[in-house]
Amino acid sequence: MFIQTEATPNPATLKFLPGRPVLESGTLDIRDAEQAAQSPLAERLFGILGVSGVFFGSDFITVTKSAGEWQQLKPMILGAIMEHFMSGAPLLNAGHAGKEIGADEFFDAADAETVATIKELIETRVRPAVANDGGDITFRGFKDGVVYLNMQGACSGCPSSTATLRHGIQNLLRHFIPDVIEVRPV
Repeated sequence: MFIQTEATPNPATLKFLPGRPVLESGTLDIRDAEQAAQSPLAERLFGILGVSGVFFGSDFITVTKSAGEWQQLKPMILGAIMEHFMSGAPLLNAGHAGKEIGADEFFDAADAETVATIKELIETRVRPAVANDGGDITFRGFKDGVVYLNMQGACSGCPSSTATLRHGIQNLLRHFIPDVIEVRPV
């Protein structure tokens, strides 16, 4: 098994590509050892000193560190990922699934058409680019011209995430949807 790694715009996060599907649907952002109990792989990764976050995408895993250097952490992380996939164990323990898109959304029913356009733009133009960088972005709400988005994985806490939101996504949405005034993270 050959696992590729890629740097992300977030220096504290590294993207691992195992060359096989990781999560069948949705994404899963695990931010602490307690949440890691839902995944045998996440538990292994959180067992490595310095790991502070694990994010599962469709074909990648991003790992965020709170301490240590990548040159020391990377071999241990690669070993944990390889052991997991070679063991044939499931990614998630029974009863757990990736986050369902659409959970906990808020917007006025009168804005349903605008929200549908926002979601389509995010899905087709923003999410693929963000996934390329080892993260995910989901729609959370729309109120008074403000779009609320949730950034996960490498994008969560990334130094350039504010610029991505303000200049990239906000400009894109404002170009196509005049009702959008601003984009904010949740």
